[in-house]
Amino acid sequence: MKTWVTGAVAASAIAISSVSVAADTIKVGVLATLEGTYTVLGEDGVRGLKTALGQASNMAGGKEIEIIIASTDASPDSAVRAAKKVVEQDNVDIVIGPLSGSEGIAIRDYSKTQPQVTFLNGISGAQETTYVDPSENFFRFNMDGAQWSAGLGNYVFNEKGYKTVATVGEDYSFIYTQVLGFATEFCAAGGEITERLWVPLGTKDFASIIAALPDDVDAIYLGLGGGDAVNFLNQYQQAGGDAKLIGGSIMVDPTVLSSKGKAKEALIGVPSSGPQADTWDNDKWQAYVKAYQDAFPPEERFPSPSLLGTGYYNATNAMIQVLNDIGGDLSDGHAAFRAGLTALELDAPNGMIKLDENRQAIGTNFVTEVVELADGGLATEVVSVVEGVNQTLGIDPASFAKIGLPSRDTPECKASY
Repeated sequence: MKTWVTGAVAASAIAISSVSVAADTIKVGVLATLEGTYTVLGEDGVRGLKTALGQASNMAGGKEIEIIIASTDASPDSAVRAAKKVVEQDNVDIVIGPLSGSEGIAIRDYSKTQPQVTFLNGISGAQETTYVDPSENFFRFNMDGAQWSAGLGNYVFNEKGYKTVATVGEDYSFIYTQVLGFATEFCAAGGEITERLWVPLGTKDFASIIAALPDDVDAIYLGLGGGDAVNFLNQYQQAGGDAKLIGGSIMVDPTVLSSKGKAKEALIGVPSSGPQADTWDNDKWQAYVKAYQDAFPPEERFPSPSLLGTGYYNATNAMIQVLNDIGGDLSDGHAAFRAGLTALELDAPNGMIKLDENRQAIGTNFVTEVVELADGGLATEVVSVVEGVNQTLGIDPASFAKIGLPSRDTPECKASY
């Protein structure tokens, strides 16, 4: 009997110790594209998250943050598999991610089946993720791809003088959203989109697309990123292409501008837009860039954080700030945590961010041009700043709804919406 009691007491002590350890730890699952054409984007997303955690000494609300990273390849199925692993096997409290557009839509749907977990988007930017049938436990502290286009259509029409444009884009939801944002503004200004060409994610050979590019347009809009962007630029240069270019947000991100080879130099002077500008002289932005640079050796990072890194950084900081405010309390179905996220106004390095009624970011957008730095590297430089960009792009919600959801052919290119 004595032996049994002693064993029971020991087992009880171990159990209490385990509960104590668990109570002092918050488990966070991280979804990032660490496979496929967007691998370099996913790697920088993780660097952004780790920069934020490092600044907080891996603590929030008095508790240690334990991260479990799960790899995806930008496909919806891979994102759901990764989410199921961290949620249903690792029993995380919070998920940060995913990165890519169609992944975001899939994770929004999956989040509805896991009400005990709070999901913070990493940086995925498809419009539908929060605009259509939003999830109550899914929060997005980054603007969508259409919001990232704010200001660009007017700039290229009025300042660059581009009246006719053809587009080349990856054939999935994020780029549809980017083109919707660009087209809505460009066409309303009086511009015309004469042709829209689409390629699968992971395209290696762009010969047929390059051959199909029209000669009678003022510029070509490129909605490509990662390996696809680098492959296109290399092949376009080799083919002697010399058209004026307009860049989608991830076409001129450090993930492309820091790639090897001279093909990227075709991007010097290219206008674009997105949630940040590499050379912005804002003090908070510069402090963030330094924190990112100090967190990783030069050979293991970009010269400046990519927008993917910034997205994960902001989502992580939103989590940390609210957990600090509520003392790490995740009881009652994360009620206090979710209320705090909903009300949070995040003073992010790329501008103030607050959420709308669908838990979607309203934020600041930057119209930029690519410049060559003194060391020969490339970066984006601010042309103009557009503040308070909401998901309907400042258009009356009823009128915006009539535009339709982003697709290969939507929106129509017309002067009034």
